Amino acid sequence: MASDLSMPAPVCLIENSNGQFMVNQEALQVLTTVTQPVVVVAIVGLYRTGKSYLMNKLAGQKTGFSLGSTVQSHTKGIWMWCVPHPKKPNHTLVLLDTEGLGDVEKGDNKNDTWIFALAVLLSSTFIYNSMGTINQQAMDQLHYVTELTDKIKTKSSPSTEQMNDSMEFASLFPDFVWTVRDFLLELEIDGQPITSDQYLENALKLKKGSSEEARMCIQKFFLKRKCFIFVPPAHGKKLKQLEELHDDELDDDFVENTKHFCNYIFNEAKTKTLSEGSIVNGPRLGNLALNYVEAITSGDIPCMENAVLALAQLENSAAVQRALTYYEEVMRQKIQFPTETTQELLDVHIICKKEATQVFVKDSFKDENQKFQMTLEVQLEAKLDDFRKQNERESLDRCTALLQEIFSPLEEEVKLKVYSKPGGYGIFLQKKQELIYKYYQQPRKGIQADKTLEEYLKSKETVADAINQTDKRLTAQKQEMEEQQRRAQAAAAAARELEMQQRRLEQIRLENERRQQEEVRQKEADMEAQRRQILAKQEREQARRLQEQAQLLQEQQRRAIAEQLLQIQNLQAQLHHHHSSHGCIIS
Repeated sequence: MASDLSMPAPVCLIENSNGQFMVNQEALQVLTTVTQPVVVVAIVGLYRTGKSYLMNKLAGQKTGFSLGSTVQSHTKGIWMWCVPHPKKPNHTLVLLDTEGLGDVEKGDNKNDTWIFALAVLLSSTFIYNSMGTINQQAMDQLHYVTELTDKIKTKSSPSTEQMNDSMEFASLFPDFVWTVRDFLLELEIDGQPITSDQYLENALKLKKGSSEEARMCIQKFFLKRKCFIFVPPAHGKKLKQLEELHDDELDDDFVENTKHFCNYIFNEAKTKTLSEGSIVNGPRLGNLALNYVEAITSGDIPCMENAVLALAQLENSAAVQRALTYYEEVMRQKIQFPTETTQELLDVHIICKKEATQVFVKDSFKDENQKFQMTLEVQLEAKLDDFRKQNERESLDRCTALLQEIFSPLEEEVKLKVYSKPGGYGIFLQKKQELIYKYYQQPRKGIQADKTLEEYLKSKETVADAINQTDKRLTAQKQEMEEQQRRAQAAAAAARELEMQQRRLEQIRLENERRQQEEVRQKEADMEAQRRQILAKQEREQARRLQEQAQLLQEQQRRAIAEQLLQIQNLQAQLHHHHSSHGCIIS
């Protein structure tokens, strides 16, 4: 805040180099820091009339504005000193000390008039400082006031009536204070004591001589007038080191006069305002100075209305900038890019736009037809568009990075030909689906999530196709090989089957053979047994027959023997008989 403002000494506000005016950058820099309303007190007067002493007193300092102890005046142009206002809290007192008027060294009347006009234009209280008395000569020296209407315009395109309308000037002009120095007379009229203000008003009423116009102008232009009378501060050489003298070394009345003067300025001097009553602060004062000096430099007449319009242009442009900056900062705080949806961005935009507009309205100044507010709206939309683009960009960047991170292992495997195998495409597709799922699980991808994935997958279509083709080719080859293997296996199996069949047939044959042999052997055995049986039977039959024969034979023999025996017996009997009969033949 401006209360922290610490200006150890005045700086030149408007430099005057041989009638060429220029606003000093350092002074402008100081004014940009004065954010409080300003009370601007300017002092003008003939050179060497002790203006600087009064200004130093107002600043509450002994030294500061150059007093100059030689005849050559020191103050070129207009010097400025900003101090915290001693009586008005949160106000800054801006003191303007001007170069002395009527300096014979310069001999440039036009230059003096411009200094006078600038002091009137910039101040809210205008002090005219003169020596001696308010007499004809003092009024004559105040001829600059009569030229103000030629040097200042209130409106940019006034009608003739307005040209003559002193009310317009009066409403915009500062309060007027006349300080009369080294006053040696008694304050009285016709032996009656009067106040210094009455003294001034009385002097303004005198209507004779060349100074009449000056009197009329003061009465017309400066509606609030005040006068201070100062006795000489001290005597002789002491005056040269006035700033070094302590109050008790100065004339008591002079010290008292100075105190009254300072108190009046502190209590009565108004805050500087513009035509519509807008309060002036440091930056505005600096801009007014720039505007007026620019007009003078370009050979124009400083115009109060134009200055205010220029100020409005400047301030509203700055207010637009501030609102835009505010909008941008708050948007950046509130939005985490990328947003999941555009609506999310728009919702925050609506809030920030409203707040930014309030920021503009608070700082705006004479925004006719809301021209600047409309400009702000257009620019806010443009900023929103930038945010939209940034949102898309950040979403794209994030999604691209995510895809890179998630899919690079798969890409690596593809390079290593992990999927270049029969059925590889199916595995590849499954892996790809898993990674797509993983990608969708990632938070804050923003509005480009689908598009980026789609484009990525599209860019990898040829790779996928290649894997598919390879898979098909290798699968076909594998199937071919498997078919061949199957055929070979089938052939081998058939061969094996054949061999086994042959082996089985051989076994059957051998078995049959063995059986046949067995049968033959059995038959033979049976036949043998049969033969043996038959033989045995035959033998038995034979034996029986032989036995029978033998028996028969025996029987026969026995019979034969019996017969023979019988025969023998018979014969014997016969014989015997015969013997008996014939006498025994044999004895």
